Amino acid sequence: METRHRAEIRGQSFALARLKLLNEVVHGLLDELLLREQGVDLSPKIQGRQIRLLDATVVSEPGKTGSQWRVHYSLVLPTLECDHFVLTSTTGTGVSERFGQFRFSSSDLVLADAGYSNPPGILAIVEQDADVCVRLNPHSLPLYDGDGKRLKLSAELSQIASAGTVAEWPLWVHAGERKIPGRLTAIRKSKEAIRRADVRLKDKQQRGKKVGPLTRLCAQYVLVFTTLSTQQASAERVLEMYRLRWQIELSFKRLKSIADLGHLPKYDERSSRAWLYGKLFLALLTEKMTRVARTISPWGYGIKKAEDDKQMA
Repeated sequence: METRHRAEIRGQSFALARLKLLNEVVHGLLDELLLREQGVDLSPKIQGRQIRLLDATVVSEPGKTGSQWRVHYSLVLPTLECDHFVLTSTTGTGVSERFGQFRFSSSDLVLADAGYSNPPGILAIVEQDADVCVRLNPHSLPLYDGDGKRLKLSAELSQIASAGTVAEWPLWVHAGERKIPGRLTAIRKSKEAIRRADVRLKDKQQRGKKVGPLTRLCAQYVLVFTTLSTQQASAERVLEMYRLRWQIELSFKRLKSIADLGHLPKYDERSSRAWLYGKLFLALLTEKMTRVARTISPWGYGIKKAEDDKQMA
């Protein structure tokens, strides 16, 4: 009986070792083939900074009258592990995409999309001694020069004519009585990227939403506001880092496809919350198990090493 038990343990240890090796191989292939060959490095070279990706996604109950829930999510690079999430309704006070849903440390560098582009949000980051790179929404985040004059964005952008050209402007955000220094970085898109952006704007118009001249102009560029200084990161580096924000979009796609997070099979608030928390718990537990599998040797290996050390002694 004891011999059989030992054989089972050895078999389990061998299976775990193979799974660990397979995980490392697949992770390496993913990193090399899907990311590095496309020029994407999930380890931004900002010394001493923790890079956090922030976003939110909406989950709906079935039916036309089903309620909606918003999951506010934070991922850490380069591990892509979730370090914080908040579940709210989509209606009411304090439920929108905003930095106030999170807490930051002085080592944090936050990457977020245009939904977080507003003066109170920038102030919330700065007051906690963190930094931000956020996609500019020119309508919700007005920018000012050193003389307190509003930036004439159309005039500045019209001077960037060729694709791939990078520009930056030192500017200020006015948040109440506080004036926050920062930079606006910009790069003009390629013709194909501009064409795709125009298609999306036409679709937006067909759904009854207004699209003004400034919105059309900004769609031809990637515009990122940052509180990082030029000594900390060049304009090119800021824009390159912002590309990594797309990883949280991919995480939402995985949650909704693999973890089936995108549709609530419940019809009341309490059961919907329970279902959502259960799914998020399962997803986060899976992430944790994956991280442990990468860093912890299979059971039995450590014992064998200890025995070898005794024999050598």
